[in-house]
Amino acid sequence: MKSIKVSILGKQYPLKVEDHEEEAMLRICRFVDERFKTYREQLVKQPESTVMTLAALSIAEELFELRSTNSELEDSEEVLMERVNHSLERLLKEIKET
Repeated sequence: MKSIKVSILGKQYPLKVEDHEEEAMLRICRFVDERFKTYREQLVKQPESTVMTLAALSIAEELFELRSTNSELEDSEEVLMERVNHSLERLLKEIKET
């Protein structure tokens, strides 16, 4: 485990990460920080907790959309593989019969 410090909206947060996860965690923290900053610029009069909540909901929405798209792609791939398998089985049966 490695201890790192990240900054989100100007506040330092200590995190413990596996050595191989450090770079990914730093990228994630930079992404979250940028999204929070963008929302803070747009919602100047709102409390920080509201800004952070709305930004977190926005990030979660993106995640759910990507998961849905990925799931649809996996479903399409599964249907395609079933068709290919069915066609191969039919072809093998025809070959055996001749």
